[in-house]
Amino acid sequence: MNYTELSLPGVWLVEPQRFGDARGYFMESFKKEEFQAHVGPVEFVQDNESFSSRGVLRGLHFQKGDDSQAKLVRVSRGKVLDVVVDLRGGSPTFGRHVAVELTADNGLQLFMPRGMAHGFVVLSDVAQFQYKVDNRYAPESEATLRFDDPALGIDWRLPHDELLLSPKDLVGLPLSEIDPF
Repeated sequence: MNYTELSLPGVWLVEPQRFGDARGYFMESFKKEEFQAHVGPVEFVQDNESFSSRGVLRGLHFQKGDDSQAKLVRVSRGKVLDVVVDLRGGSPTFGRHVAVELTADNGLQLFMPRGMAHGFVVLSDVAQFQYKVDNRYAPESEATLRFDDPALGIDWRLPHDELLLSPKDLVGLPLSEIDPF
C-alpha cells in the first residue's frame, strides 16, 4: 500500500495495491502492522457500512472529547466526495478541510485521526461506504458541523437543491460555534 499524508497533519490517503486478471482483482484493504508503521498506533473497534443514493450528504459529523473517533473510510460501490475538517484545539489547520474522491474503481481510502469532522456526498447513482472507527458511538457526545458554512468553503460538486440531508444534518453548527477539542 502507498501512504500519503495530506495537507491536514495526521490525515492520510491510503492506496491499496490491486492484483487483477480476467477474473477480477484481489487487494488487502487493511493490514494492521503496515498501517501502524505509517500512521501510528490505532486500535479499530468497529466496522460500519452505509448505502446511499445520489445526492445524499452525510455529515459533517464528529464526537467531542474522549469520545472522538479516528476513522478509516473507503467506497466499495459507486463514488463519493469525502471531506474532513480539522477541529483539533491548537491545530494550525483548524477549520481547514481536505476533500478526496473515493470510488470503487480507484480503491483509495482516507484515514482521519481523532478531532476531525467528517462527511461525504454521493456522486454516483448509489454508493456503498465502509469505515472503521477506533471508539464507540456516543450519542451524548455527537455533533454536526454545518455542511454549507461559508467559513469552510466546501465545494460539494452538486447543486444545493440536489443534496439530500437528514434533519440533524440540516441544522449543524457553524464553525464559529465549535469549541476546538
